[in-house]
Amino acid sequence: MRLTGEILIGASSVPASEGTMKALDPATGEPVGPEFALGGAAEVDRAARLADEAYDTYNRTGLAERAAFLELIADRLEAIKGELAERAALETGLPVAQLEAEAVKSAGQFRQFAEVVRQGRFRQAAVDPAQPERQPRPRMDHRMQKIAIGPVAVFGASNFPISYSVAGGDTAAALAAGCPVILKAHNAHPGASELQGRVIQGAVADSGLHEGVFSMLRGPGNAIGEALVDHPLVKAVTFTGSEGGGMALYRRAQLRPDPIPVFAEMTSVNPTFVLPAALAARGGEIGDGFAERMLVNVGQACLKPAVLLAVDGPGYAAMREAAAARVSAMGARTMLTPGIHDAYGRGAQRLRGAGAATVAAGPEPEGAFEGRAQLLEVDGDRFLAEPTLADEVFGPAALLVRLTGVEQMTEMARSFRGQLSATMHLDDADHPQAARLLPVLERRTGRIVVNAFAHPQEVGHATIHGGPFPATTDSRFTSVGMSAIERFLRPVTYQGFPDALLPEALAPDNPLGLWRLVDGHVTRG
Repeated sequence: MRLTGEILIGASSVPASEGTMKALDPATGEPVGPEFALGGAAEVDRAARLADEAYDTYNRTGLAERAAFLELIADRLEAIKGELAERAALETGLPVAQLEAEAVKSAGQFRQFAEVVRQGRFRQAAVDPAQPERQPRPRMDHRMQKIAIGPVAVFGASNFPISYSVAGGDTAAALAAGCPVILKAHNAHPGASELQGRVIQGAVADSGLHEGVFSMLRGPGNAIGEALVDHPLVKAVTFTGSEGGGMALYRRAQLRPDPIPVFAEMTSVNPTFVLPAALAARGGEIGDGFAERMLVNVGQACLKPAVLLAVDGPGYAAMREAAAARVSAMGARTMLTPGIHDAYGRGAQRLRGAGAATVAAGPEPEGAFEGRAQLLEVDGDRFLAEPTLADEVFGPAALLVRLTGVEQMTEMARSFRGQLSATMHLDDADHPQAARLLPVLERRTGRIVVNAFAHPQEVGHATIHGGPFPATTDSRFTSVGMSAIERFLRPVTYQGFPDALLPEALAPDNPLGLWRLVDGHVTRG
């Protein structure tokens, strides 16, 4: 597929209005062609107006038709997975094989959402039939379903250039819900973004859908993102990135004349608690596994386990030594962008400045934007006294926290802000302590892992990738998994409607065969 560098607005390929840019190969620091067009407020307005025009018809597409559209995207993503992975690797420094797997994962998400659409349960259809004889007042017929919230602005992420980018889970969930998508591509991987954008653009056309169902924009600085959040026809925003970036968008959206939701997934250190019996039995194994998972993606993953907490007792030294050995052996690797590399250096220095000591480090970097693996350590009292030690460092560094006793472990858990995940390593003898720790962790995260690590995460119906602030801006929703569709839905009740005007999901004869709540009872009738 030939890259043109153009912006994609509906069915059109649009030239630059705000200058151009080239991709950067982070391994060499050299620019990579072609020239990629940058747009601004005019392109946002054009895309938003097309999305608004598309909404009424796309929101009302049949379930089978919408599911087939999602499956077409999946098929075409897999057809270009090699080409897509090669380009993404050039722009990010990540391994080609890993990126091919990421493309397959993205295609899988579209297929999973296609099945969610076919089943129709996301409509959450409910029927309270009329009771004309009821006293003292008759009840009119009431029927409720969930519909799409409206056009959605999706901000592509930097760290997973496919599965959290143009053809990522946010796009799949919004399209599954019936929302047209305006995608703000991340400037760190413009070529990979264009390849994915053209797949979706082509699938829209070949499915006979309104061209406004999908657009992909790119712009300089923050202006284009701000224009998307401000546009009155945009009804929701998704974002994956830093706490500062996510909160800037969130606050801006609340200042609109009509405030809209911003579903931002922002920051997490995914604390890992090792309970005493598990530590004594397999401290070395846990330490090695923790470091191995921490180093995946050069530590540039939202689910990176970044803080390891254990009591200084039997097994602690073995855990520490195993983690240090893994970190010491890891060569420096290219990070996603120069900006991320610089922020990583500052973050690791911040940990040392707050009192953490270096336990181990990998070999010195050779490339300009390579991240050096690091393991640091601090005692529990210092960790509690210096809140910045619990802040995320995006890159291949982790913090080992040495505790004085199991009582301090619960105190440590209470000190954490909201997290995407939390982990406990435990054996049978640890169950009483785990039971005390569990309610503390439930209040601070959307996912609790036992005897494994936060990364990787399955994508399924039971998946939750979310948590209390600052992990996300709304802990009621997930950004990964099939229930992610719920972010893009809102309820509508149809009262006293003639059968001919009812939506298909609420028709009396239930032609779609949906499970529905009828007078309080779940039935397919």
